[in-house]
Amino acid sequence: MGFSSNNPDDSVSAELEALLRRYRSKSITVGVIGLGYVGLPLALTAAMSGFRTIGFDIDPSKIEAITRRRSYLRHISDEVIAMAAATGRFESTIDFAALADVDAILVCVPTPLTKNRDPDLSFVESTTRTIRGHLRKHHLVVLESTTWPGTTDEIMRPILETSDLVCGDGYFLAFSPEREDPGNADFTTRTITKVVGADDDASRRLALALYEGMIDRVVPVSSTRAAEATKLTENIFRAVNIALVNELKVIFDTMGVDIWEVIDAAKTKPFGFMAFYPGPGLGGHCIPIDPFYLTWKAREYEISTKFIELAGEINTSMPNHVVARLGLALDRAVQRGFYRTEIVIIGVAYKKNIDDMRESPALRIIEQLEAREAKVSYYDPLVPVLPPTREHARLAGRRSVSLLDITRRRFAAAVIVTDHDDLDYDAILDNVAVVVDTRNVYARRGVVADKIVKA
Repeated sequence: MGFSSNNPDDSVSAELEALLRRYRSKSITVGVIGLGYVGLPLALTAAMSGFRTIGFDIDPSKIEAITRRRSYLRHISDEVIAMAAATGRFESTIDFAALADVDAILVCVPTPLTKNRDPDLSFVESTTRTIRGHLRKHHLVVLESTTWPGTTDEIMRPILETSDLVCGDGYFLAFSPEREDPGNADFTTRTITKVVGADDDASRRLALALYEGMIDRVVPVSSTRAAEATKLTENIFRAVNIALVNELKVIFDTMGVDIWEVIDAAKTKPFGFMAFYPGPGLGGHCIPIDPFYLTWKAREYEISTKFIELAGEINTSMPNHVVARLGLALDRAVQRGFYRTEIVIIGVAYKKNIDDMRESPALRIIEQLEAREAKVSYYDPLVPVLPPTREHARLAGRRSVSLLDITRRRFAAAVIVTDHDDLDYDAILDNVAVVVDTRNVYARRGVVADKIVKA
């Protein structure tokens, strides 16, 4: 076994210190499983920090793109891929047998929800079984995927453990939640503080040594559960505060009060207030999903999560509010309903300046409008074609119209769902009868017009 000997204490200490020296000198190979929005920047950061790095993915198109020094993520440039490759330390493969050649395995796979809004850990479980097939003495395995407290210990560890390899001795296991924010120019993988938790001292020390070699600041916590709970707390905090301002938006709209003006005034208070902003609904892989992981796990302990669930209900209802506001605006401006009315959705990515469609509220708005027999198009230069999604499969393959189409077709209404920076909002305003602005785009630009309706 990993650290066993006739003098166990001395042997364990010496062998662990030898491993730590290898990690600190970057004389190890790092494997990253899952080269998506989390895994690719992590793998690139590891390679650029001096670690030999192998990226693993089941999608051969990603491996082909990396081989050609091409990025498939808009916020990561081709140049960054080329720079990492030029170090001679970065490669990628679909051959998971190469896991036997790495020392540390970082797992960055999806953790979505089922159709019943329960946690779907199938990707984590299948990946863990793949790792087990190649697990060897002194492997470090770190899960980065967001999940409920206990996943690393209750799901991964039993799959990995064998009679010859025991966690903390034969192999090592930790959890370090990803904190990627695609498209955020102010923070990178290297500069975002990393939380690391493990359930034994050896695993924790090795995981800390690994991340300290590539991340500016690393914060240890006492257990994998504490680290798992940290990520959920971060995103639930955002979800419930966004739900609050979304509910305030609906109330203040009815009263004729502008929620955006109110928030801008409230945030002048130097203490006791943190500004959150309303929108058309939550998007992305984290904030709409993560609260359900905790509420599901809490039921095991017979604990009610009413507050968190209510926040989820409010955020999920926001596309309904947008559609209702649009209906009132159409009736007032052009005296017509949704039937065969041409409407263009502006922006379908889940947030500005990226091409990520995961959980975008735009898709729900499109489906609601089409259920009312509106003729719906969308305009998003960053998403020229709608990709396949689990819950909106019938929308896959639709293509964005152009700005020229908007100027020629004279849509009855435009709904601004995603406020990309590089869009011609003046041209959009000039060529539609009604604009429903869910992001306060025009007010931020000092543009006032009767045809603009906030929602």
